Amino acid sequence: MRHKIVRVARLLIVISLLLIGGYQAHVLRHEARPEVLEAQTPINDSAAATALSKLPIKGRAAKTGYTRATFSDGWGKVGTCDVRNYILGRDLTEVVFVPNTCKVDRGTLVDPYTARTMLFLRGPNTSDDIQIDHVVSLSDAWQKGAQQLDPLTRYAFANDPLNLLAVQGDANQAKGDGDAATWLPANKAYRCPYIARQIAVKTRYKLWVTRAEYDTMARILGTCPQQSLPQ
Repeated sequence: MRHKIVRVARLLIVISLLLIGGYQAHVLRHEARPEVLEAQTPINDSAAATALSKLPIKGRAAKTGYTRATFSDGWGKVGTCDVRNYILGRDLTEVVFVPNTCKVDRGTLVDPYTARTMLFLRGPNTSDDIQIDHVVSLSDAWQKGAQQLDPLTRYAFANDPLNLLAVQGDANQAKGDGDAATWLPANKAYRCPYIARQIAVKTRYKLWVTRAEYDTMARILGTCPQQSLPQ
């Protein structure tokens, strides 16, 4: 009788472990593509120049191994809305949504990169006129510390609204994966906020800047010493 009780107790322990393992696996699968995108690291410096002074200065690492998929295989979600439409809804004015969805059907954008006022119309021939830009490009991030980030953090980086702006498609293509040393918005009035946003992103994800990038950022912020960081 005693041996039977021992066998039953052991069986119950095994079943408990299996149930716990299954729950943990479910949690990990659920966490792999978070719906709510939260800040990875709080940004404590309100002044962009102060935050810039705390960023490490290093050389650019090799681009070896970089692909878009190393960050995200597509847009994530903020709540129930895909990130692209979330950003369009945030950055455009006079927005009209597709009925009963968060999809933006049309709206107006004052493009921060060119200062042009543009009309957005959903459709295969017009949607690309306004694109969603990674202010710190994925390739630039990869070469300045993101290789060391875990996949979940890289996914958050690619879908973080802090790092995303709705902009004119041509300006986005011209920027490519350039950093501040190689590309700045033609709209000079937006250069200080643009630099501040890049600094905020690199601070949040613990990335570095090159010497040329740092010097350009410092020069721009010299014209706007009170520039704050976006949150």
